[in-house]
Amino acid sequence: MKIEPARRVRGRLRLPGDKSISHRAGIIAALAEGTTRIENFSTSRDCAATLACLSQLGVRIARRGTSVRIEGVGLEGLRAPAAMLDCGNSGSTMRMLAGVLAGQDFVSGLTGDDSLRSRPMKRIIEPLELMGARITSEEGRAPLRIEGRQPLKAITYRMPVASAQVKSCVLLAGLLAEGRTEVIEEGGPTRDHTERMLDWLGVPLTKGRAQAGDAVSEVFAINGPVKFKARDLIIPGDISSAAFFIAAAAMRPGSELLIEDVGLNPTRSQIVSTFGELHAGVLIDERRAVCNEAVGTIRVRGAGGLAPVREGQSNILRGSLIPQLIDELPMLAVVGTQVLGGLRIHDAKELRVKESDRINATVENLRRMGASVEEYEDGLRVSGPTRLRGATLDSYGDHRIAMAFTVAALLAEGESEIIGAECASVSFPEFFQLLETLIER
Repeated sequence: MKIEPARRVRGRLRLPGDKSISHRAGIIAALAEGTTRIENFSTSRDCAATLACLSQLGVRIARRGTSVRIEGVGLEGLRAPAAMLDCGNSGSTMRMLAGVLAGQDFVSGLTGDDSLRSRPMKRIIEPLELMGARITSEEGRAPLRIEGRQPLKAITYRMPVASAQVKSCVLLAGLLAEGRTEVIEEGGPTRDHTERMLDWLGVPLTKGRAQAGDAVSEVFAINGPVKFKARDLIIPGDISSAAFFIAAAAMRPGSELLIEDVGLNPTRSQIVSTFGELHAGVLIDERRAVCNEAVGTIRVRGAGGLAPVREGQSNILRGSLIPQLIDELPMLAVVGTQVLGGLRIHDAKELRVKESDRINATVENLRRMGASVEEYEDGLRVSGPTRLRGATLDSYGDHRIAMAFTVAALLAEGESEIIGAECASVSFPEFFQLLETLIER
């Protein structure tokens, strides 16, 4: 994909459904009793993989565009698949579906593409084995062979890494367990879409706090087994997808952008606050609740030069902010090249085990564009403001790297080429088409 620089970004958008919520909607609807109708289901390849796996497990699914109808089979209605379940590139599919399969009375297998098979799965294997499942793997990586147990044993699990996928895996397993399953979130708050969706469906789930010394952790608990009825769902627009358009508009003077019906879940909307800290001209209005998720309209007016509200402090992203910004960090590194004083990212070692080593991929591509970047084991530092130059950039087969550096290419002097740009379809097949409708050159 060859990208020419843009003069400004202007227009109005409605985005495909949130990928994280769509995964959960598909899996949880399959376990419900009755039929769920889902509107604005994600168009991503990742979420298509989730539906395909559920179909192999005997769930009847009908899809027309972004509308999906799922006939739930209840907690005990899944069937043993005839073959390995292929999760494609989707870690969400593998990790969350493993929690469901652990509580079944059959053997199943989960695999994926080369990238997914290289990613760590020990983080879900450990709690599921504590609950009674037997799981074999390739040294903690996929493919996974799961010998389920029915019912599972309830456990109290302290998460060693801040991960909404791990939390969701254990809570979904808790639906099928005998007794009270607790998840203690010690590494800071993570996405709470699973908890919100279970609450929307009437599943009793409690939230509290635990204190160890000076540290306070969130505790989520569910008493299983829990049967629940189906209920229709509307998926808000994906705020992680919106972030790329927000960045593109914020960094170009004269840009005006309106993004409607975007999900503004408090555990995801830190990206909007971060842009605010950088004087990026981003506002939210028309806030409301849809199916237990916050939704609103995002307005962006590009001012060009970005400067932190509190110089020094606002130039550093670290600690509890990181899990709330994990998908947006490569794009924020690009934004940092245009910020007075640049930007530093720490405590983000998790980026190294995503679809690519996102720290290294970001550093290498920024250097090709002439940016001054320092790489750390847990993050990076980029200097700013910097005049980027067009370059040949590598997506490393990672959808978020491809989209982040498309935004960078719009700022650069001269043409850029992104190798492997087609991988954006993993999460956002419409990305380049929608972006082209907004660009003025």
